[in-house]
Amino acid sequence: MNFQWYPGHMTKAKRQMQEDIKLIDLVIELVDARIPLSSRNPDIDDIGKNKYRLILMNKSDLADKRQSEEWSKYFQAKGYFVYGLDARTKNGMKKITDIIMEACKEKIERDRRRGIKNRPIRAMVVGIPNVGKSTFINSYAGKAVAKTGNKPGVTKGKQWIRMGKNVELLDTPGILWPKFEDQMVGLRLALVGSIKDEILNTDELAVEVIKLLKDKYPGILHDRYGVNEDAKEVDIIYEIAKNRNCISKGNEPDFGKAAVLLIDEFRSGTLGKITVEWCKDYE
Repeated sequence: MNFQWYPGHMTKAKRQMQEDIKLIDLVIELVDARIPLSSRNPDIDDIGKNKYRLILMNKSDLADKRQSEEWSKYFQAKGYFVYGLDARTKNGMKKITDIIMEACKEKIERDRRRGIKNRPIRAMVVGIPNVGKSTFINSYAGKAVAKTGNKPGVTKGKQWIRMGKNVELLDTPGILWPKFEDQMVGLRLALVGSIKDEILNTDELAVEVIKLLKDKYPGILHDRYGVNEDAKEVDIIYEIAKNRNCISKGNEPDFGKAAVLLIDEFRSGTLGKITVEWCKDYE
């Protein structure tokens, strides 16, 4: 598979972010906890230089807890504040404001010395498409203030959102770099659903899911589907089709149907808490 996906509005969004960053104290970057590096946009480090930084590892409920702890240490060592959450629930949202105030305490103290009190922290929420930015903003605000969707590219414009008296958020459209120079980055994004499925080959993607699980999480496929993990990836998918009654009209195993089933259960957490990108591979 060759991964390319860059809707036209993203080029405009990047230019807008470069303009808006002048108004910002803190950049809050959402990443997918299952692929913490591959779900980052390299442009954001450049756009957000000299700003306070907070990385929110979203969808942490779907990720391997041990791996998430390793990734938190990795980002903290680089000077980021880091926090793991599941934006779909409101658990831990109250802590976000405390982390924002801690990240920006130098600015708050500087304002205080100048006699400026109670000026809200202005934060820009950034991240690639479908990483959960709008869901996070709505959970944090406690009401629906940002559009959400389970497909990439729902947010198209910018909006300021007041979060109590201490924080103002600027929502921005998700931006993704125009080319995946490393095709493995594109593959990881495809695996977790950050690239539109309509442009993907789900049969090939299912094979990649099998390879990952055999390598990083041996035993999961056998436990869930009763398959022989020593078999070839394609044969395992046919075995899943038989065991899960994915049968085509001619009473043959339906490979495509089994592939979609596997991908859906992998992404939803049905197979367990799985991290696609392991920190030790980057040390």
